[in-house]
Amino acid sequence: MKLVLPEMLKVGLVNTLILAAASVVLGTVLGMIVAVMGLSRRRWLRWPAKVYTDIFRGLPAILTILLIGQGLSPITRHWWGPNPYPLGILALSLIAAAYIGEIFRSGIQSIEKGQLEAARALGFTYTSGMRLVVIPQGVRRVLPALVNQFIALVKESSLVYFLGLLASQRELFRIGQDAAATNGNLSPLLLAGIFYLIITVPLTHLVNYFDKRLREGRPILEEELARA
Repeated sequence: MKLVLPEMLKVGLVNTLILAAASVVLGTVLGMIVAVMGLSRRRWLRWPAKVYTDIFRGLPAILTILLIGQGLSPITRHWWGPNPYPLGILALSLIAAAYIGEIFRSGIQSIEKGQLEAARALGFTYTSGMRLVVIPQGVRRVLPALVNQFIALVKESSLVYFLGLLASQRELFRIGQDAAATNGNLSPLLLAGIFYLIITVPLTHLVNYFDKRLREGRPILEEELARA
């Protein structure tokens, strides 16, 4: 464990967090677009959002990653060479967008319709009423579910390993597996598992804290958040 620990910290942990954070940012943007399309009054916007969600939620994550990583590689190699890292982020983002889109849609639909009607009565257009009144409240309600999605992305980042990463791009699982194969024991994989738990367990407790405070309808104070 001592031999692989520095590489886990400097390379594996950094790349795992980059994969998860980049995917959740891009996935959130795409997910918001999918949610708005799914809630649209226009059928030609709702149907593509529904088909997209059904496909990316229905396929196994590893299959989606391999199809995008290997299928788009001949096209993207003209831009950044045979580097699978960006395609790994893209695949994780597309998967996350399907789930985040559903999270946003359910959050927005949980807002009472009367609030949008009240905003329209005050002179807001449908778009500005959704953007300034309904969506901000919906985002607050789905915050615990979004943190759960980030936890899922941390774990699913290990699947990018199947695309074949460069030595400097390896995440926690890949480093653990390579070291285990070299040393002939499972201690590097155990160490990788400990790192995953260090990332995900505090986030799990943070989700529970958010959920409890939001159900109680009380604001989340900064000093309490620091203790969570």
